[in-house]
This record gives sequence, C-alpha cells and structure tokens, in this order.
Amino acid sequence: MKGLYFVEPVVGIYSFASFMLYPLVQQYVYRRLWLEITNSSYPVSDNTSPCSANSSNNTGQQEEVQKAASLFSVYSELFSLIPSLVMTLLLVAYSDQRGRKMTITMPLIGSLIYTFSFLAVSFFELNIYLIIAANFVSALFGGFGTMLGGCFTYVADLCNNGQQKTLRMAVVDMVIGFMAGVAAISTGYFLRTAGFNWPFFTSAMLQAVNLLYVIFILEETKVVDKSEIGACCQAMRRLTSGIYNLFAGGHGKRSWILVLMILTFSTLLFSNTGGLSVITLYELNKPLCWSEILVGYGSAASTTVFITSFIGVYMFSRCLSNIAIIYIGMLSVVIGMTATAFAKTTLVMFLVRIPSMFAIMPFPILRSMMSKVVSKSEQGALFACVAVMENLTSNVASAVFSSIYAETVVWCPGFIFLLSAGLCIIPMSLLGILRCIHPEDSNDTEGLLSEDETEASEDALVA
Repeated sequence: MKGLYFVEPVVGIYSFASFMLYPLVQQYVYRRLWLEITNSSYPVSDNTSPCSANSSNNTGQQEEVQKAASLFSVYSELFSLIPSLVMTLLLVAYSDQRGRKMTITMPLIGSLIYTFSFLAVSFFELNIYLIIAANFVSALFGGFGTMLGGCFTYVADLCNNGQQKTLRMAVVDMVIGFMAGVAAISTGYFLRTAGFNWPFFTSAMLQAVNLLYVIFILEETKVVDKSEIGACCQAMRRLTSGIYNLFAGGHGKRSWILVLMILTFSTLLFSNTGGLSVITLYELNKPLCWSEILVGYGSAASTTVFITSFIGVYMFSRCLSNIAIIYIGMLSVVIGMTATAFAKTTLVMFLVRIPSMFAIMPFPILRSMMSKVVSKSEQGALFACVAVMENLTSNVASAVFSSIYAETVVWCPGFIFLLSAGLCIIPMSLLGILRCIHPEDSNDTEGLLSEDETEASEDALVA
C-alpha cells in the first residue's frame, strides 16, 4: 500500500478521541467525589441539577466537592508533568535523527493505555486515584504536547515557504478545534444514553485505529540514513548538540528572537489554558448548574474558536503583519476571559465565546515565525523545545489555576478568569519587545540564518 503524507487525519482522530475523554474524566471524577462526600447519588434527571437538590443544606457539601475535584486535577497534572516533559524533549528532538513517525506513535500508545485504564476504573468501579497512576504511565510515552510537536515538525518538513507553513499549521489547529467540537457535542448525549463505559471504549478504539494508520499508512518525511544510527550515548550526544546549537549555534540576535518568541508563546498559553482548565467546574457550580448536555454544548462552543481563528489567520495574513495578528488574538483572550468572569446565566455563558473567537490565532503564527528562523536540520530540536514548554506550561497552568479556583470558589468563582485576563499583559509586553528588536516579520525571516551559519549548524549536528 502506498503511504500518504497527510498528518491531519491523525490529528483529527486523536483530537476527537481525546476531547471526548477530557470532559468525561472531569465529570466522572466529579460524580464519584459527589457520591463519597454527600453520600447521595448524583442528580441526572432532566428536571433537576446538583444545585437544586436540597439547595439549602447542600451548599457546603457542593463547595467541598468543587474543592476536591480541583485538587484531584492538581494531583493528576503534577504526577504526569515530569515524565511527559522528559519524553517530549527526547522524542521530538531525536526525530531529527530517527524520523518523525516515532514522535507521533509513542503518544498514541500512551493514550491507548490511559483510556483502557480509565475504562477499567469505570467498569469495575475501582479507586478513582488509580486514574492518577494511569496518567503517570501514559506520560512515560509522551503526551498531547509530544503529539503536537511531532505533527508540527512533520508539517514543517513538507512546507517550502513561510506562508505555506503558517496556513498549514493553522489548518492543523483548525482540525483540532473542529473535531474537539464534534466530540464535545456528542459526549453529553453519549454519556446520558450509554453511561461512561461506552464512551471510554469508543475513545480507545479510535486511538487504536489511529495507531494503525500511523504505523502502516503514514509516510515518513525524514529520510533516515541507517549508517548514521549509532549507539545510545552517541545518539544522546547528537540530541544534546542539536538543542544546544539551536540557541548557541546562530548569532546573538537569532537566539534572543527565539527566546522571546518561546516566552511569548508560553506565557500566553499559561493564561489561556489556565482559565479554560476550570470552565467545566465553573459550569457545574452555582448559579449555572449545567447538565452534562449543556457542558457538551459549552465545550463545543469553546472549540469553535479554532475554526474562527483559522479564518482569522487566513484573512488577516493578507493585510496585517504577523505581530498585529498576534495582538488581535491576545485581546480576544483578554475580553473573552473577562466576560466569562461575569457570566451568571446560560445565555451569557454561551455568548462569551464570541469575543474569544480569535484566541487561538497567536499560536500557529508564533510556531511559523519560530520555524522560519532555524534551518531544516533544527526543526526537530525547535519543536521539541516548544512542545516541552507547551507541556510544562499547560500542566503547571492547570495545577496552579485549579488550586487558586479551589481557594476562591466560595467568595468569587469568576476571579480565576479575571486573573487569566490580567496575566495576558505579560505576553503582550514580551511581544512589544520582540517588535522593537525584530521589526520585520515577513517571509524572509529565514535570512536571520545565513548560509554559513546553516552549514556550521548542520556540521555541528553531524560531529
């Protein structure tokens, strides 16, 4: 069978299976904790909500469930953080020597293990803290950041110019959002109709199909010379050299630009991911008290931002500079999070997704800009660093914001979103500095790396 060079189906299936699982995990843990703390079953009727059942006596217990669910998220994120970071760095950077498919395959295996573990916990009603152990084991194979790092590196190998990279990476982000939206809509109905076990099983089967596609159909973009594959120590030395030369191999200006771009990317991701990580808990709490159906529709509404952001990148890139587009995306995050903090009704909670419609635009733009300032032989090392920062930032943001939400949910549930909006001043300031030292962000950005420096960098990798 002739192989294909389309990584978008991998991203789409992985996103659908993962985003169908994420809200289920939060709701499953929430319901198990509700049962343990309140000694009563979770209300699932169309006409009742956990807020309305014995509301005069249950307020304190519900707040306790909110805190317990937040802390559970913190523990889960912290236990998976270190192994996920280490494996992301190794796999994505090492793909420069051994090919990109390995970086995509390993996270799929980890996701398959995690999903089957969750299915076992749900089916046999095992201790929910086994989920944390399963998350740790899954992190040993990489994670969502590793998968994205591998896919974006794969795309960078296929693209010949900066504009093509930007649009192709924006397409990958759009596929993530579209499939996540479809998964979010179906999750609520699936949960109400079939319970937790069938959605977990469906997610596991989709991950298995995706793994088979990557192994047997997806073509490798990085040609591997078997004669260059040496011992483990030599491979690790090449890996370390590749990452070192990414920042030290070029001239000082390139290094500073890369550092500023990565910091801008990471701080914006911290603010955005942190706020989004507690939205489901916020929706389950008073005064919204959403059911699993509304949670699904809310998640789907949130993921449409990927589609609108792709449209924004496509349209704005014709008339605006990259940095201007990034600023628009940052303002979208600020306005959306601020509006969410004051959302007290179902209608308003859905409407706050409108000002967030361009919130994802900065990320493909920044990835493309970073990709253009390094040589082709450094793409794996670059996206390894980006994926590590993405993993680190996402996990730390979820843990930090969940902890803060647990402490502030009693007196101001919306405070966490105001904090998210306020922290956006950091990436905005960093972007202003980047604009001053690198005023031109056109497609010839690759000129920062001269031919001599490119050759020197490649020689250092081979040495």
